[in-house]
Amino acid sequence: MIESMTGYGKSSAGSDDAVFAVEIRTLNHRFCDVSIKAPHALLAFEGTIRKKAADALVRGKIDIFITQEAAGGTRILPHWDREVAGRYREIFGEMSRELQLSGDISLGLLAAQKEVISTDVPDIPQETMERNVLGALEGALEAVRTMRATEGAALADDIAQRLAIIEELVKKMTQRAPEVPRIWRLKLLDRLKKLEPELAFDPQRIAQEVAFFADRCDVSEEIARMGSHLEQFRTLLAGNGATGRQLDFLTQEMGREINTIGSKANDITLSQLTVAAKGELEKIREQVQNVM
Repeated sequence: MIESMTGYGKSSAGSDDAVFAVEIRTLNHRFCDVSIKAPHALLAFEGTIRKKAADALVRGKIDIFITQEAAGGTRILPHWDREVAGRYREIFGEMSRELQLSGDISLGLLAAQKEVISTDVPDIPQETMERNVLGALEGALEAVRTMRATEGAALADDIAQRLAIIEELVKKMTQRAPEVPRIWRLKLLDRLKKLEPELAFDPQRIAQEVAFFADRCDVSEEIARMGSHLEQFRTLLAGNGATGRQLDFLTQEMGREINTIGSKANDITLSQLTVAAKGELEKIREQVQNVM
């Protein structure tokens, strides 16, 4: 079954030293884009975290937030270093005077400097941090996958219903298409009779014109390809793995076939059927954008 690219998951793991919480939010994206916001102490694990997230979620905009708390639920609060902040202010003042620059030293500028604001985190062994962070990550990823599967099932149901509507419209096109040359022939004869009631027409020439018209408005190939595309679409919809791009490609191909049928049809009924099919296909296209 297909999976959505929209999901959310949160999990935590810890020891006597500290607890790590991992929160993951995913949205639709053409590729796999992983963004990680974590304490500086976890920088060494970012490569592993990124790979595990990409392997598990495959595709989407993946935002990972990792926070650290002291054991027992104690919060780790930030503090500012007065000496460091004061020294930065002195340096900025010296630079301003020597370089003859004007401008105020803002709070934001000072706060952005390294070590002005920091947190006192427990000194935890690397092995312990890695074990806890990756454990929390696995739990959060599992929660995201569960939500994505649920969302994917809802997407699949909606798309399947719209595919059934398009399939029914294509059947009506199949039934209508052979009638178009016959109806056009009757209309042609009627126009000619009204134009010159007593004039004799060459049956062979009329047959040639009807044959030419029938060839020009023949949509049998397009209808056959639509049937093939619908079958492939259903197969992908029921399968596993990342099928979003393939489904998007098939949606584009079906759009081309429907547009061709509409342009070649030269028939009001076929035109109405293609308009209805394009409406359903556009809704499928919107849904497919969120399929992994």
